[in-house]
Amino acid sequence: MTFARIQRQSDYNLFPSSCPIVIDNGASSFRIGWAGENDPRITFRNIVQRPRHKATGETVTVVGDHDPALMKYFDCTRSPPRSAFDSNVVYQFEIMEYILDYGLERMGADGSQVDHPVLITECVCNPVQSRSKMAELLFETYGVPSVAFGVDAAFSYKYNQQLGICDKDGLAICPGFTATHVIPFIDGEPVYRASCRTNIGGYNVSDYLKQLLSLKYPHHMSRITWEKVEDLKMEHCYIAPDYSSEVRLFQKGMKEAEDKTRYWQLPWIPPPSEEPPSEEEIARKAAIKEKQGQRLREMAEAKRSSRINELENELQGLEFLIGQLEQVDEDDIPSFLVQTGYVSKQEIESSLAKVAQSLRKAKGEQVEAEEKAEPSTTDKFPLINIPDNMLSPEQLKEKRKQLFLKTTSEGRLRAKQKRFEEELERERQNQQDEERRLENPELYLEQLRAKHRELSEKLDQRKRLKTNGNHTNGNHNLSGGVGRGERLNAAQKERMRLLTTAAFDRGKGEDTFGARDEDWQLYKLMSKDNDDEDEGPDEDEAELARISSRLQDIDPTFVPKTELGSLQPSAEVPRFRPLTKEDFQIVLGVERFRCPEILFHPNLLGVDQVGLDEMAGLSLRRLPSPGGGIEERMTNSIFLTGGSCLFPGISERLEAGVRMIRPCGSPIRVVRALDPIFDAWRGAAAYAASLRFPEQTFSKMDYYEKGEDWLRKYQLKYTL
Repeated sequence: MTFARIQRQSDYNLFPSSCPIVIDNGASSFRIGWAGENDPRITFRNIVQRPRHKATGETVTVVGDHDPALMKYFDCTRSPPRSAFDSNVVYQFEIMEYILDYGLERMGADGSQVDHPVLITECVCNPVQSRSKMAELLFETYGVPSVAFGVDAAFSYKYNQQLGICDKDGLAICPGFTATHVIPFIDGEPVYRASCRTNIGGYNVSDYLKQLLSLKYPHHMSRITWEKVEDLKMEHCYIAPDYSSEVRLFQKGMKEAEDKTRYWQLPWIPPPSEEPPSEEEIARKAAIKEKQGQRLREMAEAKRSSRINELENELQGLEFLIGQLEQVDEDDIPSFLVQTGYVSKQEIESSLAKVAQSLRKAKGEQVEAEEKAEPSTTDKFPLINIPDNMLSPEQLKEKRKQLFLKTTSEGRLRAKQKRFEEELERERQNQQDEERRLENPELYLEQLRAKHRELSEKLDQRKRLKTNGNHTNGNHNLSGGVGRGERLNAAQKERMRLLTTAAFDRGKGEDTFGARDEDWQLYKLMSKDNDDEDEGPDEDEAELARISSRLQDIDPTFVPKTELGSLQPSAEVPRFRPLTKEDFQIVLGVERFRCPEILFHPNLLGVDQVGLDEMAGLSLRRLPSPGGGIEERMTNSIFLTGGSCLFPGISERLEAGVRMIRPCGSPIRVVRALDPIFDAWRGAAAYAASLRFPEQTFSKMDYYEKGEDWLRKYQLKYTL
């Protein structure tokens, strides 16, 4: 199954069988038409693709350009586009058969029988194996009566020679799709022995441009397709007159470089702008918020009422229980308390006081201080003031318990009082700082920054000492660490000094250590931690935290450290930036001339071959009979043809390159084909329309009789 986008011709039967079919079989495009016409009938890309249908699994054959809207129904991952060429030489004749089938079918030929002579182009010095296989395909498969092979660049040269653009003697330079050829012409005939070729062409330029853009914009790689790169190459690339000067121009970022820069804007949809809400929207949101607030207030009020009812019921129950307890005899009190779940009357009264206090808080009344609300120490802990000899063992155990509770309670009260005093001190200090800031804001901010730096450096230095920092004062040991004296802090050094002094004094005479009470003070000094470095960090860190918090409030440029005492600055968190129109632009700067520069310097791609200008000089040196002014006549008619000669500036660059390898004063003229792409087919069509064309062909009978050896010696004569 084959589908195509090109319309089928309907006048095939109107041409006589003697009218040749002209085929320009290029590595990039396939052109086919009738001899004597000015333009080919069918033109398409010389590629074949065989994808499978995603639904049915049927394999189809796609020749040439494909329709993207239709190809979305096929799986193309396992069958990429394939070409029948390898460096401008046909070697995949299975693919070539698909292409010929498609071209002849579009021309209007029915079946596999073609009754017209065929003129087909080939590359310079085409291998005889490729020519033999092509002849076999045309004779055996399509049954053509006769075939002729010619070089596309030679047909283009002869066509433009008839138009007066080039002379009989000259050089034809053809930078094609996959290769570049240089052919000398003497008296209108090509000299193949002096021709040369390099494997650099338009395909390499496009591939190089695609690689550079993909590396430069990896997030837009899916949009940088081969077809789009081809369009960008033909629309924006040019040949620099001096490559080094052009590179320096873009490196310096001068205005000329900015003028030569081109931009390719990708599809981009701007994000919707956030419009400020209208007054109606603001009022609607305020009403919803007020309604939600009213609902929350009602729920809180209902919960508060329920809590008050529960506390009032509990308070009435405790008051009733105390009233009942007063009417009970003293001997019956323990049995009565067992039924209530309480241990003593004091516990019931304490619970009553707590419930009353909670009820006052729930009603919003002012609650007295905790110290006044609580019972006295004597009432709360009645056994602590009674001597032990007056208590039983159970009461002694209860007394120890009360002593522990009393000590714990007093400790909590002292801690609470200390926190209260610290809070008052902080408020007073903050008030003083605010007054100082209002008096002189700049001076206050500078003093605060200086104090922050001082504390930070102090804590950093202390941390370095504790973690065995790298500053060793020159005392490196074998393990690369620090000496023991540098690992000791001030308190440890003081202990070491006391021990050393005591040992020294003891070694002088009789050991009398411990005879005096003062000797035992040494242990107290050793166990006492007088090092400010152990106590200081808490205060310093708290002060540093306070100053950092203060700086954050009044200095918007202040950035605190992520870790206290960290030696490395904290990494800034990347911020989200919305995408703009510039993020979807492909900038073509130095790539415009860097990619086609490989035609003159293939070593930019790692290809160890010569460029166009050196190829021209090499071909001149290969001429069979140098001298007699033949080289001057050659350089006076340097002819450019092929699709890759359409780059602006290629003629001037080639002329400058050839002038550097020729003697001073040599005539040099570089001309370009009238139509570098279609002139090869037009020249072949004009040649096939001449009356003497059948003399240059070989028939099927000659092919069967003479075979491959005759094809080896076959050579077309271009001057009829």
